[in-house]
Amino acid sequence: MPNSGLMEVARRDSRYCYEAYEFLFESLAHTQERLGRTPPDNPDQPPGPEYHVSGPELVEGFLDLAKQRFGRLARVVLRLWGINNTGDIGEIVFNLINGELLSKNENDSKSDFNSLFDLDEVLVRDYQIVLE
Repeated sequence: MPNSGLMEVARRDSRYCYEAYEFLFESLAHTQERLGRTPPDNPDQPPGPEYHVSGPELVEGFLDLAKQRFGRLARVVLRLWGINNTGDIGEIVFNLINGELLSKNENDSKSDFNSLFDLDEVLVRDYQIVLE
């Protein structure tokens, strides 16, 4: 069942599909786990600054999860969702902040997400299949 808050944010900025907003939250959890910054499950208290993830860290986690989840189709999926560059990930984050579904600290900026990686390079040209 779609989250009504996410639906409203996606409605306000239709450049990005609802699924892109959902995936951003999954990517945040994935990134926090990768970095050892997973907040405790305590709904009564918001997570502290020790669980904060920077823009570049979030983009790396986002792309890592996209590769894991979608494999060689990751670039196609992101393009279908409206994500054409890392700045689009920042736009999604700040849409969620403006919708009061994410928080930020005083140093966070949309520009933290700009031109970090070339998505075609990371998700297509440099993609490697790892056999385990």
